[in-house]
Amino acid sequence: MTRALGWAGFGALWLLSLFALVAWPAPPPFAAVRAAHTPSEALLLDRSGRVLHERRADARERRLAWTALREVSPALVPALLAVEDRLFFSHRGVDPRALGGAALAAFRGERRGASTLSMQLAAQLDPRLRAPRGGRTPGQKLRQAAAALALEGSWTKGEILEAYLNGVSFRGELVGVRAAALGLFGRAPDALGDAEAWLLAVLLRAPGAEAGAVAERACRLSASADAETDCAALRALAARALGPAPALRGRAAHAPHLAARLLSDATRSVRTTLDLELQQRASDALRRQLADLAGRNVRDGAVLAVENETGDVLAWVGSSGSLSRAPHVDFVRARRQAGSTLKPFVYAAAFDERRLAPGSRLDDSPLELATGAGGYRPENYDRRFHGLVSARLALGSSLNVPAVRALELVGVEPVVRRLRALGVAGLERAELYGPSLALGAADVTLLELVSAYRALARGGVAGGLRVRAGEASLPETRVLSPEAAFLVADILSDRGSRSLTFGLESALATRHWSAVKTGTSKDMRDNWCIGFSRRYTVGVWVGNGSGEPMWDVSGMDGAAPVWVELMNALHAGEAGDPPEPPAGLLRTAGDWWIAGSEPAPGLAAETPRLARILSPAPDQLVALDPDIPRDRERVLLQAEPADIGLRWSLDGAPLGSAAAPRLWPPSRGRHELVLEDAAGRAVDAVRFVVR
Repeated sequence: MTRALGWAGFGALWLLSLFALVAWPAPPPFAAVRAAHTPSEALLLDRSGRVLHERRADARERRLAWTALREVSPALVPALLAVEDRLFFSHRGVDPRALGGAALAAFRGERRGASTLSMQLAAQLDPRLRAPRGGRTPGQKLRQAAAALALEGSWTKGEILEAYLNGVSFRGELVGVRAAALGLFGRAPDALGDAEAWLLAVLLRAPGAEAGAVAERACRLSASADAETDCAALRALAARALGPAPALRGRAAHAPHLAARLLSDATRSVRTTLDLELQQRASDALRRQLADLAGRNVRDGAVLAVENETGDVLAWVGSSGSLSRAPHVDFVRARRQAGSTLKPFVYAAAFDERRLAPGSRLDDSPLELATGAGGYRPENYDRRFHGLVSARLALGSSLNVPAVRALELVGVEPVVRRLRALGVAGLERAELYGPSLALGAADVTLLELVSAYRALARGGVAGGLRVRAGEASLPETRVLSPEAAFLVADILSDRGSRSLTFGLESALATRHWSAVKTGTSKDMRDNWCIGFSRRYTVGVWVGNGSGEPMWDVSGMDGAAPVWVELMNALHAGEAGDPPEPPAGLLRTAGDWWIAGSEPAPGLAAETPRLARILSPAPDQLVALDPDIPRDRERVLLQAEPADIGLRWSLDGAPLGSAAAPRLWPPSRGRHELVLEDAAGRAVDAVRFVVR
């Protein structure tokens, strides 16, 4: 009988070899099969190729990255061959004796397996060779054997083993040795012990078998292979590992919002510009801070950190995760009220247009402005007024009334135009904001603010941010002069400028040079801290996605601690020197001035007196009366104090002295009235309309 099986097997093998040589197509190259391997997990990678986030992309199977044979435990291959194919290294794809036995069994109407690992792999690679529900017919079995012979003719034994282990189903949805090892035992393939190896090998014949039956068969087969296996330990392991629904937990979940944006069924692997350690640190710092603030009704937050030179995003934390009631909302991209974070750009515009310098004086006193919605009365955070203050002190200490006066000098439209050029794309029409823009009435995103502050760090040059590694450099645009950008950065880095509101030793101090601005929106619904060094820009937002107000949380005790921690981490071991002043600046009268705007000699030590326009009011609408002759109608132009050095400029043209009230014959249209001092510097300005 044995000789009959042998002759039958070798006869069938000879015929199959001839069939495979003549009729069966060549298998795909091993390298092509490996390259086509697609994990079921879409992977978001950091700048070094480390996994930031895994996201399920295939709902049917769980397959992980390709595992090379050298990465598989030496215990698994012997167990696999003992269970599936004892003669693997001595046959050429088909076991003649097993094939003969299967042929004779088929002749008697019986079913008997004869598949080698090579035959099983051939069926993995070619859907036409996979077993139908009722089992393969003799003809289908012969085609599978012919494909195995062709496979062995072009692949090595090691390649066959490697491809088989990466494509075979072990249990449930787990496909491939890496998914099985991690999903069942929580171990990498190279860390499998003898017990895990035997259990995996036995599962191949019966992936859905009950744990006890798998353990008993593994114990029996390992004993027949003279393996020293502890059957009691093997049974205990099977009971723990082979539950009804094995689960493979994701290895990394550090950037869920970016993963949702960048990964898809068609895009399974994306390398980002992020840094894994910084991403983890940012997330941990935010969660710790929000946990500390939980008793003050704060649940949400976001962090964004970028490299100034390249625009590469280094950390993108979209939410507080489980602390949030809306964990799927990406608060890096969510629109929130800006608070005081727009003030630096108001002053930058005023510096650029020579309307102000850091040493210019602004009046911090009660103010009421006429708007389309009625009177507007800005107040400071502490509800106090400080009289005549420098622009440096006003911006550094985030005073509200001087910021509104600075905006009135420049105008809302020019500031909106600059903000758009800096990347704040969601702004409405300028006329919808009015003077409240200076105090952050606009809705912005953390992404937009960080991009805008990065432009300040880069001397006024704006450019987009990027999160995909290898992307081309994004277009850059000069929006602010180097001088204006430097002046704002210098003020925001000056502890003395912040002292009026925040004190000299505030929570904003870092171990290196940095410029920073906090902001809190109306009713404490949003809290910001945005700042930069020469190398990095970091922004933090905290609040509630629902819009609920926080309870007594300012920028100093809300977002600032996270900002300081990340900035110090980014500059660990670095000096962080301040930027060099551009050539267009000079230092006199105790401060920096843009050349040509410095105070005249002899006036530098004087404290300038407040000068402002009393009439017309900002944004005033002057309606011409049809019952009054045109040559009789006049608009009152009045300034205080009555100083012979003050002069008027209307729409860019000199209009004469402002030492006394003046009656101006109106003309229809939009007008800008500027009050200038003796040196020709603008000290106040209003825009109004005549209809």
